[in-house]
Amino acid sequence: MADLSGKVVLITGAGSGIGRASALRMASDGAAVMCADLDEQGAQDTASQVAEHGGRSAAMKLDVSSEDDVKEALQLTIRELGGLNVIHNNAGVGGGFGWDRTIAINLSGVYYGLLHGAALLAERGGGAIVNTASVAGLVGLTGLQAANAPVTDGAGAYVAAKHGVVGLTKQFAITYAQHGVRVNAIAPGYIYTAMIKGMTAAPQGERFLASLHPMNRLGTAEEVAAAASFLASDDASFITGITLPVDGGYSAR
Repeated sequence: MADLSGKVVLITGAGSGIGRASALRMASDGAAVMCADLDEQGAQDTASQVAEHGGRSAAMKLDVSSEDDVKEALQLTIRELGGLNVIHNNAGVGGGFGWDRTIAINLSGVYYGLLHGAALLAERGGGAIVNTASVAGLVGLTGLQAANAPVTDGAGAYVAAKHGVVGLTKQFAITYAQHGVRVNAIAPGYIYTAMIKGMTAAPQGERFLASLHPMNRLGTAEEVAAAASFLASDDASFITGITLPVDGGYSAR
């Protein structure tokens, strides 16, 4: 297990899915966690689960598409939990939200976390940033019709945004490499979360999605969270600028 003892983590999109799993995993690895989400109740529920397991946590409402709100979330984490060492830019939406909203959340939201978060971590002596990209940030998506999920502008926006996250990860890693701030990303395949419920509910949908992965199954949020916690920890001290697939071999094809 990664050791995050004594570290303070801000996780966006912590109200469910990968964000919630990451909050629980990083807390179990020793971190104090600020759970931020547009769904404030979801964030509070996650923080409560962290506390129930003996961890230290706080919760807040956050719309990552607002640059000012992201800046305030960073400062609130410091005020509420006494520091800031790790930022997990995880908040995101799936297809179907249209170009503007998808880019605003999945790309601009990550950019704001990087722009203001990396500078703040550097001022405070260093830290780590983990961005949630996707296999859609490494390759294009294909065969969605077979899962009863028509290709729309949402698919194009999602792929564009996640490719952008991969690029931002590299650029900020280079920019802050000598300032004590490591910047990496994770690229999940299809994971059992609410985001893919529409696809898995379709006839043969789950079987089809599983077949896209050489391991022939979907991943779990906990498996992604384990990778995020590793990249956030000092065990990854010489790793920066990478996008780590957590995808059952999806991107190896």
